[in-house]
Amino acid sequence: MAQTFDTPFIGRADELARLTGVLERAAAGDPRAVLVAGDAGVGKTRALTEAAAHAVATGLTVLTGHCVDLGDVGLPYLPFTEILGAAAADDRLAPAFAAYPAVDRLIGGASGAGPAPDPGSRLQLFEGVAGLLADLADLAPLLLVVEDLHWADQSSRDLLRFLLSRGVLQRPAPGGPRRRLAVFASYRADDLHRRHPLRPLLAELIRLPAVDRLDLRPMADADMARLVRARRTGPVPDGTVRRIVDRAEGNAFYAEELLAALPGDDEGADSLSMPSGLADVLLIRIEQLTETAQQVLRTAAVAGRRVGHELLRAAVQLPEEELESALREAVGRQLLVPGDDATYSFRHALTREAVYADLLPGERVRLHGRFAALLAGEGRSPQSAAERAHHSRESHDLADALAASLEAADHAQRVGAPAEELRHLEAALELLAVVDPSARPDAGDTTTLTLRASAAAARAGDPHRAVQLTRSALARAGSDADSELAARVRYTLAGNLIRIDHLEAAFTYSSEALALIPAEPPSGTWVWAAATHVLTARHVGRNEDAERVARQALDVAERLELADAQADLMISLVVLEANNRRTQQGRDRLLSARELAGAAGNLGVEMRALYNLAVGCYESGDLDGCLPWLTDGLDLARRAGLLTSPYALELRYLQSLLLYTLGRWDECARAAAADTELLPPAGGFAIAPALYVALARGEYDAAVTGARGLLDQHFDWMAALVAAIVLTDAAALRGAAEDCVRQMRASVDSLTDVAGGARPDVVVRLAALALAAVADAAEEARLSGDTAGADRWAGTATELVELARDTAAHGEDGTEQGPEGLAWLARAEAERIRAATGPDVAAWERAVTAFDYGDPYELARCQRRLAEALLTDDRREEATEQAYAARDTAVRLGAEPLRAALDTLIRRGRLAAGDRIAALTARESDVLRLLGRGRTNRQIGEELFISGKTASVHVSNILAKLGAASRTEAVGIAYREGLIEPETSASG
Repeated sequence: MAQTFDTPFIGRADELARLTGVLERAAAGDPRAVLVAGDAGVGKTRALTEAAAHAVATGLTVLTGHCVDLGDVGLPYLPFTEILGAAAADDRLAPAFAAYPAVDRLIGGASGAGPAPDPGSRLQLFEGVAGLLADLADLAPLLLVVEDLHWADQSSRDLLRFLLSRGVLQRPAPGGPRRRLAVFASYRADDLHRRHPLRPLLAELIRLPAVDRLDLRPMADADMARLVRARRTGPVPDGTVRRIVDRAEGNAFYAEELLAALPGDDEGADSLSMPSGLADVLLIRIEQLTETAQQVLRTAAVAGRRVGHELLRAAVQLPEEELESALREAVGRQLLVPGDDATYSFRHALTREAVYADLLPGERVRLHGRFAALLAGEGRSPQSAAERAHHSRESHDLADALAASLEAADHAQRVGAPAEELRHLEAALELLAVVDPSARPDAGDTTTLTLRASAAAARAGDPHRAVQLTRSALARAGSDADSELAARVRYTLAGNLIRIDHLEAAFTYSSEALALIPAEPPSGTWVWAAATHVLTARHVGRNEDAERVARQALDVAERLELADAQADLMISLVVLEANNRRTQQGRDRLLSARELAGAAGNLGVEMRALYNLAVGCYESGDLDGCLPWLTDGLDLARRAGLLTSPYALELRYLQSLLLYTLGRWDECARAAAADTELLPPAGGFAIAPALYVALARGEYDAAVTGARGLLDQHFDWMAALVAAIVLTDAAALRGAAEDCVRQMRASVDSLTDVAGGARPDVVVRLAALALAAVADAAEEARLSGDTAGADRWAGTATELVELARDTAAHGEDGTEQGPEGLAWLARAEAERIRAATGPDVAAWERAVTAFDYGDPYELARCQRRLAEALLTDDRREEATEQAYAARDTAVRLGAEPLRAALDTLIRRGRLAAGDRIAALTARESDVLRLLGRGRTNRQIGEELFISGKTASVHVSNILAKLGAASRTEAVGIAYREGLIEPETSASG
């Protein structure tokens, strides 16, 4: 950061201390990031400049990248291009680049034309940047500075998310090299309106343990007064200082500009009438420049916040000496700041905005046209196409804007920036409608270009936009399109509609696609249209139609030697046959399909095969067998950079669900936190099972908020499924039976409607969860003597269990229930009996046995109910065994609400037995001994060198294990059972 200041650094000592403290930790191998927030002009750049100076003085290498505001133009990865370009120019750092060829695309390696990389190469680029930065930090401690993050393009935001949440801030493995790196990123807080795309990213990043936020508040009046006086070599009248301080309202830039607008002499300064608006203040200051300097500023303002010297010289069209004189004047007045890379930047964006707004309309158009012409010249980098598109649009040269937008889209595709590619393609489509056909570049027909935009939207993780664009392609194709293109548009639309759960519409379009082209003579287009139709037909329950078309298409694919289509159809046939993917024969066929798809290089179909292999294991209760297929699928997706593709998202969801089900809750939560960096908006369901963990651990508000967040976007069936489970269970845990039943029924209706009237298997689980709340309400009514209420709830329970039975009997797609579904049905039956007559031992024993297939949490919840039933039958020893087994599971999982409920059951049921008391740990025995001496929690902590909070947890565990309601009672039980001995006094 080359910017310098001629005044002392005032009023930000605490903020600077925080930043330098982060730098010291980073230099010692503790990587950190700070998000620096503040209003425009409050002093973000100055604070970062001072911190960077401190970094340089203490041996860190500072690399800075800037985001720029060019309206709707996206310059993908611009700040990182600048950072990596500076690193590549450093002789100490340049050798590290050889190991990361993917990064070349950001610093010029992708400047030439050539085939577009695989869409999945985006993750390779991200991992390459992360690996490179880690290696650079190994060579020299680094400070990365990203300024004006509020203007960042989506790809830059995505890359920053990846680096901070999963890349450069993660601690290396034990014994590995320390990562000496800090990241400072600034943004305008006053620019972040409610829908600003930076807001969700900031909310996500600030939750990371290695990321801090530093808010630069308005400066105190006393500091503002010191700043004003420091800006003048001579004395400033007190009245002038006071009026500037009042008008600036703590904003350093405002104060400096107000002061700079004053006359040069002190006389009359006190009586100066201040301009009414800051823009007027800025323009008054600029009007003090020579006409030539003003001309240079106006030209630079059209270029943007920053402009290269050569480009500015060509645009301003002044003799070199006059240009240098004008630049020296603007720099001397601190309106422009020179950069080390032969660039000039406006010292503050507000200055540039004021100058640009003051341009005459014709002047603005003329200057934009001049920049567009210059950027179209030979030797310009591909990334300048985006700037050229902006300038051409502003100068009303729509033909050139179209050509530049297409070039910018090609560049964005090459560097793996699908969101920016989409924006440029959409701009091109708008321009195609108004540009004369004779002036259009050769970019293919409108329909093909729209399909390309649809594919970019899908890669960018926006399936709803992909659907909109494919519908637009369909409308553009009209009746004149050849049958093959018309079919391709329709089956592409059908595939996109499946992703957003518009299943009936998907079936309609796939049927139309299949009807447009004959099966004979055989063609690849017909085969893929058929393969898509098989998927849509199965989703709407037309399995016979799907199987017939699949077998016909498989025969054609084999004749044409279309291995990947053959594999896709083989998978569909396995899925269509009831229970087939749960059998060894079905898995063998899926393995063959995987090999065919892999040999053909179709990673999407290969991941589909792996997903179905994993699902088959899960459905059959082979949870351990499920893991290897998930690992293979996700490794494949990760290597190919396809982690946001449809089947990769489903693999991630199944992995998250499996970790939850197996009781590996910490892994589930960590994976969810780590995987948010590249998830598209429609992929939130992939990590949503972590919400089950949050709810079970007592994080009620977080779980409910997360579940409702899943429903805030466009409807997604998988997201709705997870939200339904969380919200239904949350209402049950809260004891709100009415809300619970209402939530369950609404969820069932929603999920069933989207599935074309077929009731999904999850209804069995939802009914069982709601029955728990109903049974609680029925028991409470009986205890209070409310016979009518108890009967009403018993009736509701009967309705719900019938719903569960009917769903389980018919099954989703006609398949039989697997171990999970049968376990939930057993629990529903047990809850129905509890609602009608009270807890039943035999019913809860069946539920416990059913959940023993591998779900420890639900097993423990059923063991709790079984313990209650055993207590009712006065089978205390068995009740004790079940209660303590459930409690051990709850403690291991961190399921605090369940543990608390079991502690209450153990205490009220007096279930502490001698053989269970022996389960006290060594530490608990030490705590119990000190309890016998009457020590407080704080005193126990001091004697055992633990915190008072930890001591309190041990005391709570002891009370539960002894079945005691108080510390005094626990000590009494301990004496009676011989766990501690009374203290003996020493004789005098």
